[in-house]
Amino acid sequence: MKKTKLLLVLTILLSISTFSQEQPENSSSENFNEVKLNGLYLVLGAFDVTYERIINQESAFGLNVFLPFDDDINDDINYYISPYYRFYFGNKYAAGFFVEGFGMLNSTNEYIYSSDGFNFASQKENITDFALGIGLGGKWITNSGFIGELNVGFGRNLFQNDRYDYEIVGKVGISVGYRF
Repeated sequence: MKKTKLLLVLTILLSISTFSQEQPENSSSENFNEVKLNGLYLVLGAFDVTYERIINQESAFGLNVFLPFDDDINDDINYYISPYYRFYFGNKYAAGFFVEGFGMLNSTNEYIYSSDGFNFASQKENITDFALGIGLGGKWITNSGFIGELNVGFGRNLFQNDRYDYEIVGKVGISVGYRF
């Protein structure tokens, strides 16, 4: 009888420990917001900042804003705003290799040149379009929350392709940031 009671108590204790839910590592203390600055574009003459919100350990969505401050870049591109969704394949929480799908509202300048034989004239036209694209990259994060990221993506403008030369759009990033 004592052996049966002991066996019953051990079985109940083992069942309780087996049915307890495992919490993911650092689930209560995970940070879900990130702000990043693209160092590559900053060197080239444009301000490119990104906000990302972590959904779970495998996915996130974010918004990327590009504003040129150098006149050489501003002659071609006025701005772009790019929302995205990322799926992560790394072992760390929302880090490692990723693929993304993005949309991009972009504004560019198209120059129209005309000539009457002796005089040349140019006219600048501002064209706004929306593109859809895909990208891939990698994100590394330290224990203190600092981020390093490399990414590249390509898309295609959907509406104004017959009016100008910017059918294909691209995003490239060498970014640093912080998760909070």
